[in-house]
Amino acid sequence: MPRDIPPLAEVRRITEKKRDAWWTVMLVDPVATPLVRWIARYTRATPNQLTWGAFLVGLGSAACFAQGDWRWLLLGAVLYHVSFIFDCMDGKLARLTGTGSVFGAWLDFVFDRIRVLVCSVALMAGQYTRTDDVLYLWLALGVTFLDALRYIDSLEIFKIRHGMRKQIKARMRAARKAENRAELAFMEDLLRENPKADLETDHDTVAPLEPVAPREPVAALEATSALEATSGPVSALDPVSVPVPAPRRPAVVDLHQEFRRRFPWWVRCRNFLQRHRIRAHLISGIEFQMGVFIIGPAIDAVVATTVVSGVLLLVFELAIIYKFLLSTRDFTRTINSFEAAEERVPATTSVNS
Repeated sequence: MPRDIPPLAEVRRITEKKRDAWWTVMLVDPVATPLVRWIARYTRATPNQLTWGAFLVGLGSAACFAQGDWRWLLLGAVLYHVSFIFDCMDGKLARLTGTGSVFGAWLDFVFDRIRVLVCSVALMAGQYTRTDDVLYLWLALGVTFLDALRYIDSLEIFKIRHGMRKQIKARMRAARKAENRAELAFMEDLLRENPKADLETDHDTVAPLEPVAPREPVAALEATSALEATSGPVSALDPVSVPVPAPRRPAVVDLHQEFRRRFPWWVRCRNFLQRHRIRAHLISGIEFQMGVFIIGPAIDAVVATTVVSGVLLLVFELAIIYKFLLSTRDFTRTINSFEAAEERVPATTSVNS
């Protein structure tokens, strides 16, 4: 009996990321999302089963690559794309059915890395067998190295950025605890939740994320006492008008302020891409894999596409590292501003006393 699954539009909202690689948005999601809805409705397949399916199809792609002939290369490219569609479907199915797991995330990551390794060795070994050109052996090493570099770099940057955000939040909580003021927010989070924002610095577009300050019991008691002092005791049945604090905007910390100031044109490009659900990192590990394992074999130009894909990946990775460097400077300035404020507080207290 078919399960009760939402309509396709709702499934897209639940399963598709707000920002994703352009290859995924244009060439994978239009196929993967309807398939996920069908699988969730008519089968009992699990996300881990789809992960295994993606891995096995990827091994079939590697077997085709190893043959070396162009017709096999073309079949291998098709199978690799099918494998990637399955690889995207496991996460979508997990989000749609709520059946995701930590082990499933680990399995997906490990199988992805093994698939890239096996396919790169098979593709380049097949071409080496066909041509006796040792360049293909170096290319196999290069593809494996660049894939590992991409994911190691992204994980390390993520870890350090998480640490920076954690430090800023701790400083902000300590500074605002006594004032009962709104917590802070990070500009990148506001923009992620509002992908249609027109300007990086337009706070009005991120207003829905403002926390509403609750009415404090102490403030209510103070207001009641003041009312009793002017008009006598207040009965429990008497309506008491207690002023409610107005909603406060969170303090917005922008750890990419210097990058945006140096490259204002990139803000416009990013806004255009994000309106179409495409992330600004145009050449990531996904596009690199597609260039090496799909475009190259399909047009029988493995060397050219591998070199071009590798160069573009390095360019974008260096851009990310440069952006990260500027972000660390913004972080240092933010921390220094907290320290300067802390130094001013004791000075003000001693003068008042």
